[in-house]
Amino acid sequence: MYHKKYNLITILGPTASGKTSVAAKVASMLDGEVISADSRQVYRGMDLGTGKDYCDYVVDGKVVPYHLIDIVDAGYEYNVYEYQKDFLRVFAEINERNKLPVMCGGSGMYLEAILKNYKLIQVPVNVKLREELDDKLLWELTEILRSYKNYLHNQTDTESSKRAIRAIEIEEYYLTHPEIDTGMPEIRSLVVGVKFDRDSRRKRITNRLKQRLKEGMLDEVQRLLDSGLTPKQLTYYGLEYKYMTLHLTSQITYQQMFDNLNVAIHQFAKRQMTWFRKMENQGIKIHWLDGYMPLEEKVGKILEWYSGK
Repeated sequence: MYHKKYNLITILGPTASGKTSVAAKVASMLDGEVISADSRQVYRGMDLGTGKDYCDYVVDGKVVPYHLIDIVDAGYEYNVYEYQKDFLRVFAEINERNKLPVMCGGSGMYLEAILKNYKLIQVPVNVKLREELDDKLLWELTEILRSYKNYLHNQTDTESSKRAIRAIEIEEYYLTHPEIDTGMPEIRSLVVGVKFDRDSRRKRITNRLKQRLKEGMLDEVQRLLDSGLTPKQLTYYGLEYKYMTLHLTSQITYQQMFDNLNVAIHQFAKRQMTWFRKMENQGIKIHWLDGYMPLEEKVGKILEWYSGK
């Protein structure tokens, strides 16, 4: 669906905010497809622990198409560079089908990699250049940075000499590797956030954790260990996988696992909200919805914003 103002709708929110069902409903009503922006749902076999609520994608008996879920094997270390590349491919494919892309997730870095319209390239360290710039003052580094023709000023680049040197390193790499496509398609997104008050969020997180443990989340982690993944590999994925692995390898009791994990998820949700506020401070307008609003009302508001009423 073509829209002159927006070519993407983004639904973001902290963990357990119910954003997936909102995104799926919006996509079904606007003939769209959902693109996940979750750094752990990319892994196959990591379902309950990452909160893949497949049933949320079923709206009125029909499955809403979704992307970037279950795309790599557990054990692999997927990153934000790969995410941006995969997102842009899927975004283009959805546009070719004349459908509306709806990005949904809570991974701040993944969301920003798209919403901030900059192309991420894994630029290697340039030791020689770093040595040359090492004795320069911050204002001198800032001047050097501004001298690059295609440099798009990002305020954080000049917060410290270390950041400025890295930014110069990246610009120099682009200059000497003209074959690299650093262009991004123009992303014009309506950004909508779903949130609950702090106490409600905490209750929802704890209840969801209990529910997932009942559904067999520990068995899922045991299967991953049995499949040949090492405890170290699983611990890398943090939160559920870290604490359940510690329990399954007899390092902590079940109660310790539950208590520590519960606290860790609360802290994670708080960090997500801090990240979203930072995005707002840096100029990304987020239209917030109260999580307690009925689904139909949430979707109604989004459609209003989308159509510019």
